[in-house]
Amino acid sequence: MTTRTAHTTSGADRFLVGLAGRGLLESRTPWMHEQEADAQGMRLVYSLYDFTARGWGDDQLGQLLDAAQLLGFAGLNITFPFKQAVIPLLDALDDGAAGVGAVNTVSFRDGRRIGSNTDITGYADGFRAGLASVAVDEVLQVGCGGAGAATAHALLGLLGARRIVLYDADQQRAQSLLAQLAAAHGAGRVTVCTDLAGAARSADGIVNATPMGMAKFPGMPLPAELIEPRHWVSDIVYFPLETELLATARRKGCRTLDGSRMAVNQAADAFAIFTGQQADCGRMADAFNRFAAPKLVNAAA
Repeated sequence: MTTRTAHTTSGADRFLVGLAGRGLLESRTPWMHEQEADAQGMRLVYSLYDFTARGWGDDQLGQLLDAAQLLGFAGLNITFPFKQAVIPLLDALDDGAAGVGAVNTVSFRDGRRIGSNTDITGYADGFRAGLASVAVDEVLQVGCGGAGAATAHALLGLLGARRIVLYDADQQRAQSLLAQLAAAHGAGRVTVCTDLAGAARSADGIVNATPMGMAKFPGMPLPAELIEPRHWVSDIVYFPLETELLATARRKGCRTLDGSRMAVNQAADAFAIFTGQQADCGRMADAFNRFAAPKLVNAAA
């Protein structure tokens, strides 16, 4: 991607942005955005608004949006558990967010709140780079929330998956995503399962689209014995990079994809929305990798 030549900052080149969610204090997103802005000669301050750490209730999301808009923020990134809950608080959605029914980026423009979703292309680009040539005839996806909607749409719409089997502890959420995906991609391409073992046996690959594996949510989204060496395994969690799921899959010889590529690509697209300037994905990836070494959390001995 092309980038603008660095220059002395002016008032138009200064941006306030942030990330709203829970369990996000280890996020590398602020570092990526601020480093990219510095490289382009802009001043960007990126703040974390962790509702858990601050003792805020979910119902205070609207107050945060009000405050950020009042203070002149360019926008906010939105993460777990607010990617769908934020939608009623917005004035409009772009085509990507409307199609997936989830928002990970809110921009403030001319007094309006516009919701976008950069997770879809971010996941697809990362998958192509990290899991090239894997079979995607049938994919088992665990997790049907906002992030899961994005990965499922990417798999069906951009990555050529023939069929996705969805699993979520919340069956109503799984059925809701099923209906959305069936309308967009065809009823025969998506099902909901309650039998994880049976779904894993017939799947080419497994996607974790839950927060399970994050430092705040340790563990695995499915039993280790269901993972076979023939599977490829993808995890959207990126702090830590080496989740227990990926560590287990690698020990079994699976091809794996951590959450870093999705994190970098979606951040680059969000940067463009906030600033109006294209980001250099390679440079943002370098910033991501410099932030901290991959960390293993709760991996089995």
